[in-house]
Amino acid sequence: MCSSDLPQEDFVFSEAKHPGLVAGYGSGKSHAAVIRIAIRALQYPKLSFAFVEPTFDLIRLIAYPRFMNLFDEWRVQYKLNRADNIITLENDAQIIFRSADTPERLVGFEVADAVIDEADTLRPEQASDVWAKMLGRCRQKKPDGAQNTLAAVSTPEGFGWMYETFGRNLKPGYELIRAPTSSNPFLPKGYVEQLEATYSSAQLAAYLDGQFVNLNTGSVYPAFDRTLNHTNATEKPGEPLHIGMDFNVTNMSAVIHVLRDNRPYAVNEIVKTFDTPEMIRIIQERYRGHRIFVYPDASGSQRKSNNASVSDHALLRAAGFNVCVNTRNPMVKDRILSINKALEERMYLINTDRCPALAESLEKQAYNKNGEPDKGAGFDHTNDAAGYFVVYRYPIQNNRPRLALVVGI
Repeated sequence: MCSSDLPQEDFVFSEAKHPGLVAGYGSGKSHAAVIRIAIRALQYPKLSFAFVEPTFDLIRLIAYPRFMNLFDEWRVQYKLNRADNIITLENDAQIIFRSADTPERLVGFEVADAVIDEADTLRPEQASDVWAKMLGRCRQKKPDGAQNTLAAVSTPEGFGWMYETFGRNLKPGYELIRAPTSSNPFLPKGYVEQLEATYSSAQLAAYLDGQFVNLNTGSVYPAFDRTLNHTNATEKPGEPLHIGMDFNVTNMSAVIHVLRDNRPYAVNEIVKTFDTPEMIRIIQERYRGHRIFVYPDASGSQRKSNNASVSDHALLRAAGFNVCVNTRNPMVKDRILSINKALEERMYLINTDRCPALAESLEKQAYNKNGEPDKGAGFDHTNDAAGYFVVYRYPIQNNRPRLALVVGI
């Protein structure tokens, strides 16, 4: 790993197979990406290198001028073929420009190294597709035996593709380099102050410091912070388990909690389960020797899984689970308020490594145009499961969570 006073320089000369530069506005990240490719093109005559922009307009308006200005400054002879989107240098190395807006067309060429610019402006699934396609393109052998590299740069857009790839559980060969806006010594006077006067605190963390933060407008759970609400806690052998459960046809969810000093810790999750009998089987197999308390959707007293004659609540009780449920569900706003208060006061902690679906859902569920929690994007299931537990144990009283005293639980 490189180390210098300038993170942009660390990225340019990184020897990692997959370096990722996550940076604030005006940090010089795209310029660093241009220099990284330019140096390698000069280092390896007759080889090819790729520079991928989100759109062809960015290639024409941003990428071409930056490379041409750089080579003019370095007094390197080059020729731009606009029809083929290729710059050929005096040493016969080529820089191939491609757009990410049509990943299926990233075929028919091979390169030694490549960079994807502004990766987080792409939809996560699109960025993943582009990354996979470019991995297949980086296969030209270098004469010195050095490895092929594929890098990405971007200002972070919440917990998007850059976070999933470079910020969460880094794979071998991947490297995260962070460059805040302030690391660029060539910014005009007053630039940072102007941004500070314009953006929210969350936007400043992302767009100035290059941090991964929740940027969703109208987030249902704005109090959730992946760092401040994280715990490494796991269940202990024989420890009572408190399971929030959401009933859905073919997509049931459960969040497993433990209580320590009457404080809740979410330590695991079960998602995308077909029906209640399957959920019961998974819990019984996974948590033998634990006393189980289930906090389900109140509608389960009437709902029947898979057209069975027995209700979901009855099935849970027949399995030997303690079912903790009121006669009807609380108002949605009360459930949301209970969770947000518990999160805000850092009373509710979540093992985000073992509960990835819950963490992602808390970050990404937003309100729809009618002012209701959106249920179309699939981020509601684990939130609802956790919510049934939280609102039962810690109902709102005077706008604060009240520690529930439940006999025998």
